[in-house]
Amino acid sequence: MKYLYGERKLLRRDLSPLLTGARQWAEAIPPKFLRPHEVQRLFGALEFSSPWHIRAAAIVHLAYTLGLRPKEISLISLDDVSFRKAELTVRERKGKNPVTLPMPEQTVKAIAAYLIGVRPKSRHRTLFLTLHAPYGPVFPGTVVGTIGRAMREAGVPGSAYWLRHTYAQNLLEAGLSIYEIQLMLGHDRIESTKPYLHIHIKLMREVLFDETL
Repeated sequence: MKYLYGERKLLRRDLSPLLTGARQWAEAIPPKFLRPHEVQRLFGALEFSSPWHIRAAAIVHLAYTLGLRPKEISLISLDDVSFRKAELTVRERKGKNPVTLPMPEQTVKAIAAYLIGVRPKSRHRTLFLTLHAPYGPVFPGTVVGTIGRAMREAGVPGSAYWLRHTYAQNLLEAGLSIYEIQLMLGHDRIESTKPYLHIHIKLMREVLFDETL
């Protein structure tokens, strides 16, 4: 109603204060995501000039193209990556439901660049390791910090979870059902997926107002 009144000028009065809803939806905050030009800016700014940047590029690709949580990225094992099939098996998921996901070519290349040029030899089977000895698996906080720094360097607002939300947005625009999105995001309950329906603003405006964002 605020949009119809304030931006579209289709209402003579702001009716939003008159609307009420169930408490859980009234307090819900719609997930934030990146616009297409922000995605282009982020990936256009990724560098391969240092070990940190090479590792960061692989992490950003996984977060955006597969919608993985920081913890899921930190727990990926070398055994989970299939370069021949271009697939990644995500075993450690919040909903305890492992899944094998196809990896886009650019994500495969980013992981390969990290493995060939950066990852140190180690007894650990975890894909992403620290950059300095003694080498060990990275923590989820390292993944969060890495994505945040990459976004800041690109001049793009947001955080690690914005990439996950953008992934959900892309699935919606591709026509996937909420049940398919639930599987891809690794939610054990459909209620956890429902909030992602709030982010399909682009389609709503195109259908209702013939707008192109």
